[in-house]
Amino acid sequence: METETHSFQAETQKLLDLMIHSLYTNKEIFLRELISNSSDALDRRRFEALSNSDLQSVEDLEIHLEANRLTRTLTISDNGIGMTREDLVANLGTIARSGTLEFLNRSQGDTDTNNIAAESSGADANPDLIGQFGVGFYASFMVSNEVDVVSRRAGEDKATRWTSKGAGEYDLEDAERDLAGTTIRLTLKPVDADAGRPDFCDEYVLRQTIRKYSDFVRYPIKLTIIEEAPATETDTSLDAAGDASGQEAGKQQAADPGAPARREIEEPINSMKAIWTRPESEVEESEFGEFYKHITHDFQDPMLRVSTSIEGNFEARALLFIPSKAPFDLYHRERLHNGVQLYVRRVFIMDECRELLPDWLRFVRGVVDAEDLSLNVSREMLQQDRQIQTIRKHLVKKVVDRLKALSKDDASKYEEFWLEFGPVVKEGLLDFEEKRDRILDLVLAPSSADASKLTTLADYKERMSSDQEAIYYIAGPKLDVLRRSPHLEAFVENGVEVLFLTDPVDEVWVSQGPISYADKPFKSIGHGEVEIGSDEDKEKAKVALEKDEESLGDLLQAMQSALDDDVKEVRLSSRLKSSASCLVLEDGDLSPQLEAMLRQAGQAIPERKPILELNSEHPILVKLGKRFEGNPTDPKIADSAKLLLGQAILAEGGQLDDPSGFAELVNNLMAETL
Repeated sequence: METETHSFQAETQKLLDLMIHSLYTNKEIFLRELISNSSDALDRRRFEALSNSDLQSVEDLEIHLEANRLTRTLTISDNGIGMTREDLVANLGTIARSGTLEFLNRSQGDTDTNNIAAESSGADANPDLIGQFGVGFYASFMVSNEVDVVSRRAGEDKATRWTSKGAGEYDLEDAERDLAGTTIRLTLKPVDADAGRPDFCDEYVLRQTIRKYSDFVRYPIKLTIIEEAPATETDTSLDAAGDASGQEAGKQQAADPGAPARREIEEPINSMKAIWTRPESEVEESEFGEFYKHITHDFQDPMLRVSTSIEGNFEARALLFIPSKAPFDLYHRERLHNGVQLYVRRVFIMDECRELLPDWLRFVRGVVDAEDLSLNVSREMLQQDRQIQTIRKHLVKKVVDRLKALSKDDASKYEEFWLEFGPVVKEGLLDFEEKRDRILDLVLAPSSADASKLTTLADYKERMSSDQEAIYYIAGPKLDVLRRSPHLEAFVENGVEVLFLTDPVDEVWVSQGPISYADKPFKSIGHGEVEIGSDEDKEKAKVALEKDEESLGDLLQAMQSALDDDVKEVRLSSRLKSSASCLVLEDGDLSPQLEAMLRQAGQAIPERKPILELNSEHPILVKLGKRFEGNPTDPKIADSAKLLLGQAILAEGGQLDDPSGFAELVNNLMAETL
């Protein structure tokens, strides 16, 4: 077949332009990505060969690098699963996943590529975004003038060559390859230390890069160096790192004195030790960090590490990490990537095994290696596998225990965790099969005691008075609005602490009642009647309220008539101390925020009306009482009732049904007063 020329997908071309023209200082990232791709290809071949013996390799699975200092080419080859012609087009010619497009959107915006390049030239600028967004293959163009890929799919006879200079097009043609696998040859750009381009034909540079990023790859990484022959034959031996390869180079030169020296380094230059199988004491923190970055493509170090093992009827090991920052797709589960990888006896099974952890821990990253799980396992089998369920329970307990320990040992660091992942953790409170107490142990929230600080529920309970019967809370979307809520007034006056719950999920889990913590039920201060303080205080408040209702009963009835379409009841309040009015819901009623969420989800909402509570001691009510005594049919009574209702709605951050009508009432009142 003749050579075919194809154009890159538009987004891919933008990405290539960004790679080629940006002045990234961390150029070595490309090698990590290409080796990772080769390792993945070997994993896939090994796994598929378990059920298809035709895919087994006649050679040991390995990754081979050849650095030719004469032609300035670097070749990375493997005998993995390989790719067909269609695979090459799909994987190298088009955007492979949404993360790559997200990378483009974040990096470019509306500016041109060269401007982005200039802005990205700092040492701490965007280089690690390559790994973060999984665009590794394209990183090759940072160091290459041309990339040549020859690949043959395992089980097929034909090979295909893919070639591109990153200039908008790529060529496809038939090729020859003796065995299945993939070979990527990079024609390297000249060495330029000022531009951050080290010599990737240099053995030391390659060794250091591989040890830094790929030392834990399970397959041997072999290295061959092709360079000019030495001037004499006196001593071609290398240091300990070169081993016996120097002798091989000497033999070659003796046979052909004019030939380039070819040094094949026989020993793998990576340790091939699965990091999760090694005792923690033998692993450096930097190794854990690099392993985390490799499996997650995150450019920051993890916040927390959880290493654990299961022994007994079956064995499993896990190495889990909690990121420092929430990924951009944390709340888009269909796009969330880089979860927990599943291995069986160090054989890769799947990249994202969501059965290993509940959805409320979906931010956890890492690997789980089980000893006895079926290698031919499918997702359907995973959901029913008892070992998977046992591993899941074990991992949840270990992660929760680690977080609880962090909250006690390093409160400030735990608060950082909670600000990033707290809303997701609280999703676990929606699952009736979860042990809610262990999740509630993790919860942090601001409170009326000090809204600038977060408190645990355990600390809140410790501060409760002996006669406090419930854990009081108020929920809403904005902390500043909650801090000024009229509902708080009686609680503040009586020294009763109230939690502020501001995440959207809070409206849902607190409604999944009854919810309690340490035998104390959660109680909304905006629902039902308020009874706080000692029995004596409650009785005094009740008597005072009954007395006021007796004197203002007719006024309340008149206001009720004016607001019949909007409120269920107009009554006097025991919770208001300085504000004139507030809205209250019956126990069991949905909050306005939860109603809005359900409507957005297409759910039918039962009709309900709030209760308008009024402060009998407020000057407005006192004057309204006198005005009503003088003229019970005064139209200002109805207008005042509507103003008090609108005021109560706005005080809790709500929206008026008739803003124009409310504004007209306010204007009329201002005109009369002025």
